[in-house]
Amino acid sequence: MGERRPLRRRRPGGAEGGSATVEIAVALPGLVLVTAIALWGVAVASAQVACADAVRAGARAAARGEPVPAVRTAVARAAPAGARVGVRRGVETTRVEVEVAVEAPAAGGLPAITLRAHALAVTEPGVGGP
Repeated sequence: MGERRPLRRRRPGGAEGGSATVEIAVALPGLVLVTAIALWGVAVASAQVACADAVRAGARAAARGEPVPAVRTAVARAAPAGARVGVRRGVETTRVEVEVAVEAPAAGGLPAITLRAHALAVTEPGVGGP
């Protein structure tokens, strides 16, 4: 029979010890960036839904004949923070508009997204014009 060689014990991780740590360190910034952009997308979608709800509430209030300041207050209450509200009442219709800018995460370096929503409602008979 041949010679017996002593068994070598392998260390955990072997010759590649620490390479997983390096790979994680390289991938982590990308993962953080993707997570930040995904959260920004959720914030944008949420703000768009809030804008749509705000203009619908304002259009309903305007159609009932509430005064323009009351309509503006109802819209501003339901709209996202920092939104611009516009109400234009005509003899037959009332138009309610909301516009808001949603800032991107600082790490992304992306520009803000401007969201807009509008609703048009028929003004009830007997309600005065502008």
